Amino acid sequence: MHECGSGLAADAVVLAILLALAAAAGYGGSDYTAGLAARRASAIRVTLVSEGVSVAVAGVALALLGAEAPGLRAVAWGGVAGLAGMSGALALYVGYRHAAFSVAGPLSAVGSAGFSVLAGLLLGERPTALALTGIVLALPAIVGVSAGARSAPASSGGPPEDGAPGDGAPGASRRRTELGVIYGLVAGACFALLFIGLDEAGSGSGLWPVFSGQVLAAVGVICVAAVTRDLRPPEARGGWLAALTGLTGAPATILYFIATHHGLLAVTAVITSLYPAVTILLARVLLGERLTAFRLGGLVLAAASVSLIAVGGSG
Repeated sequence: MHECGSGLAADAVVLAILLALAAAAGYGGSDYTAGLAARRASAIRVTLVSEGVSVAVAGVALALLGAEAPGLRAVAWGGVAGLAGMSGALALYVGYRHAAFSVAGPLSAVGSAGFSVLAGLLLGERPTALALTGIVLALPAIVGVSAGARSAPASSGGPPEDGAPGDGAPGASRRRTELGVIYGLVAGACFALLFIGLDEAGSGSGLWPVFSGQVLAAVGVICVAAVTRDLRPPEARGGWLAALTGLTGAPATILYFIATHHGLLAVTAVITSLYPAVTILLARVLLGERLTAFRLGGLVLAAASVSLIAVGGSG
C-alpha cells in the first residue's frame, strides 16, 4: 500500500513537471510575440488585445471542462492572480520598449522564480535536497539562456513604432537599460504573485480562478487604457502579434494552474520560469540569432535543473 502511494506521488510530481514545462513553452512563445508587438505599439494596446484573447481562451476551456460554482476564496485568489499577471505583462512590455529582451526578460523570470520559492518555503513546503539543488541551478540558467541577446529587438522586425526609443547616445542607452532593469524586477514580483495566487486558489473550483482572473485583468487594462486615452488596438502586424500573445499565454496559465496542484509551488513556479529558454530558441530558429556560449551554458544548466527537480521530487 505504501509503495502504491509512493508511486502515485511520483506520478503526480512527474505530471506537474511536464505541465510546468509545457507552461514554460507557452509563456516563452507569448514572451517572444509580445516583445515584437511591444516594439510596434504601446504596452497598453498590446495588453488590451492579449488580455481580450486570453479571456476568450479561458472561457472556452472552462465551458469544455466544466466545474461547479466557485467558492469566494478561489475567485478572490484568481482575481489577485489575474491583476498581478496583467500588471506584470504591462511592466514587461514597457521594459521591452526601453531595453533589450536580455534585460527585462531574464530579470522578470528570476524574480518570479525567486519570490515563488520564498513563498513556498514560508507556506511550509520542504523540497528535497536534490530538488532544492535543481531550484538553485535554475536561477543562473534563466540568466544564462537570455545572455547576449542585446541586438534582438533591432533584428526582429525593424525599428520601433509609436514612439518607441531608438538606440541614441551611450548615456541614453544606459538610462534605458536601467529602466529595463526596474521594469523587469517589477514584472518578476507581479508574476510571482500570479503564481502564488493560482496556487492558493486551490483546485476545487475547476478553471474558475483562471477565468475570473483573466476577466478582472481585462477590466483592469481597459480602465488603464481609458484613463491614459489609449483605448484602441495596435495596428496591422502589431495587432496580430498581440493576439498571438494571448493565444499562447492563456493556455500556459491554465497548464501552470493545473501543474501547481500536482506539485510544490517552489518546483512548478521555477520550472515555468525557465520560459526565456523557449524565447531564445524561437529567436534562434525564426530570426537566426546565434547561440552564444552563455546561452548554451544556460540551456545545459536548465536541463540539469529540471532533471534534479524531477529526480528529487520523485524521491
